[in-house]
Amino acid sequence: MGFYKKILLLGKDGQVGWELQRALAPLGELTALNRSECDLANPDQIQAVLEQYEPEVIVNAAAYTAVDKAEEDTTGARRINADAVGELALYAREMGSLLVHYSTDYVFDGSKPEAYAEDDLTNPLSVYGKTKLEGEEKIRAALCRHLIFRTSWVYAARGGNFARTMLRLAQERETLNVIDDQIGAPTSAELIADVTAHALRDVLSGRAPGGTYHLAAAGETSWYGYAKFVTDRARAQGQVLALAADGLKPIPATQYPLPAQRPQNSRLNTHLLERSFALKLPHWQQGVARVLDEWQTN
Repeated sequence: MGFYKKILLLGKDGQVGWELQRALAPLGELTALNRSECDLANPDQIQAVLEQYEPEVIVNAAAYTAVDKAEEDTTGARRINADAVGELALYAREMGSLLVHYSTDYVFDGSKPEAYAEDDLTNPLSVYGKTKLEGEEKIRAALCRHLIFRTSWVYAARGGNFARTMLRLAQERETLNVIDDQIGAPTSAELIADVTAHALRDVLSGRAPGGTYHLAAAGETSWYGYAKFVTDRARAQGQVLALAADGLKPIPATQYPLPAQRPQNSRLNTHLLERSFALKLPHWQQGVARVLDEWQTN
């Protein structure tokens, strides 16, 4: 058994939730629930689940992640990303539980030229970013034991993501236009889950403090650079692509308008996380390459 006997994971079917099932299993008695079993849009269901399982660690991997849809569905996004998170935090404070929660680079406006540190000024540009920030603030206001991980550009071998979309389009089209003026680090759900389990051990044993940490792969790229890495590697693996050798075209974000505004700079400074938990985060290319290799062999 782990430090605590009862760990409750919410959002088990998401990209991060799926990997967390594996990473958290050795730490204790893990109960993993999907949306039908615990819907954060339903306050009564949340309370019933908490009363039933009495978790000593709550890991919330559930979220409203439809960034563009949130611009019109503010109420839905706020309910799941903020209000429900506040309810989990109040339970954690009352019962002395530890709450682990995931936030986003979207809490920043992207105007800073350097990578964002944890204590930098937040200024979200979108409803999604605003509601995720509200969720963070509710956790801190509740004064419960907590770990908040801000991450960015999440992908996994399972489910839909940017890399999979680029591969599909590259098999269908001779040219592709991809945004080249938004910068970040593609971060795998596997890495997020493994770091979570490592940090959880350290916090529960008293070796490291809780709080807010930035968790992203090392290095940086643009969406265009990300797409180029994916398509170049696919070609090197012998995949047949319709995409011409010079068919990938960089464009500014202004040429691909979306309902929700994205930060131009999504780089997260991870020095605090690495120092606090004695970690060295791998370069983003390592994780993406592993996922592409996994797709190739399946």
